[in-house]
Amino acid sequence: MLILDVFSPLLLVLFLLPRYSCRAADIPEDTTAEFSVRLYHRLQAAGDQDNIVFSPLSVALALGMVELGARGASLEEIRQAVGFSHLLPGVEFSLLQNLTAALSEDNAHYVIRFANSLLLQEGITFNPEFLHLMKKYFQADVETVDFSESAAVADQINTWVENHTESKIHDLFSADDFSSATRLTLVNAIYFRGSWKNQFRPENTRTFSFSRDDGSEVQTLMMYQQGDFYYGEFSDGSQEAGGVYQVLEMPYEGEDMSMLIVLPRQEVPLASLEPIFKAALLEEWANNVKRQKVEVYMPRFKVEQKIDLKSTLKDLGIKNIFTNDADLSAMTDGKDLYIGKAVQKAYLEVTEEGAEGAVGSGMIALTRTLVLYPQVMADHPFFFVIRNRRTGTILFMGRVMTPEVVDPNDQDFDSM
Repeated sequence: MLILDVFSPLLLVLFLLPRYSCRAADIPEDTTAEFSVRLYHRLQAAGDQDNIVFSPLSVALALGMVELGARGASLEEIRQAVGFSHLLPGVEFSLLQNLTAALSEDNAHYVIRFANSLLLQEGITFNPEFLHLMKKYFQADVETVDFSESAAVADQINTWVENHTESKIHDLFSADDFSSATRLTLVNAIYFRGSWKNQFRPENTRTFSFSRDDGSEVQTLMMYQQGDFYYGEFSDGSQEAGGVYQVLEMPYEGEDMSMLIVLPRQEVPLASLEPIFKAALLEEWANNVKRQKVEVYMPRFKVEQKIDLKSTLKDLGIKNIFTNDADLSAMTDGKDLYIGKAVQKAYLEVTEEGAEGAVGSGMIALTRTLVLYPQVMADHPFFFVIRNRRTGTILFMGRVMTPEVVDPNDQDFDSM
């Protein structure tokens, strides 16, 4: 059985420093898709050959918690960048609350858990209304700590993170990340685990060559199946991105959640296709793929990334909260706070249960001729999105430039 584990790896942590020191009944439609795509493009620009994985929803939730305490320009920059400026003030909090409730309600087919925590410096007075709204909209656990005891605080947060991500994220912080100047820390974690509606059979997994965009090749474990999926071929209208590319949507059990895979032609680098990615295009893909029988070759892959979001968010127009001009006065009576640090760490793994014993002998032929059905051969870099099909909410977004690599000197490899 193939299981997708997105051990949520999504933690967004925000540190606020004093400036004197250096099931919802009506499921709403998510309005943050454009923000999600803009985040991706900023991360893509930072690393030409790197894997990418991040959670747009996790970023939006963490910014929502900050927004609760923001006023003036600090508030408006967040609303504008995330995509809430067209809503009446405050409506976005109910929207985020309802989205997370709809996603995390009891479901026999997949597991999604959200966890939010707020750690306050002992002796600092915070606005009771701010704390009340944090509880109301984000169900945040609130604790007081002494940030001057930096090692103890780092251990406490790391333990909390491990407990909410099935121990996939650990040692996220060190004692150096905290000091007596730290006043408040917000932590957001998302955990997702789902299995495909159409599962891969482990005995069909083979060692395979994966061609990277820099011209090199690596050996990986390629899963295979022929099944009913949502599939389409799209054109970018030019030759810059190779003209035609493939989109495959693979639902998880229950079909509320799915993974979209966008694959350029073999000879076309993913970087040539990435500039066309837009929020409207995500909807076009989702609305126009058609259910049909498809042959799917998909590598096992594991991607992990720790992102310093401060510079990325500033590039997207969220600048004020990181400066001495920050207005976070809804958190406290004064205006002596600003955001000192923003971090997200994500971990995504696609593999079969018991994968260690799933490697078979032999190679799958790389033929593209005489096939009866469309063939999706993900043996070169591809883009992916994990989203809720009802709301459009994007849990994870990223790309695979290098999948899980098999050592050619490994015994299983030599036996082939």
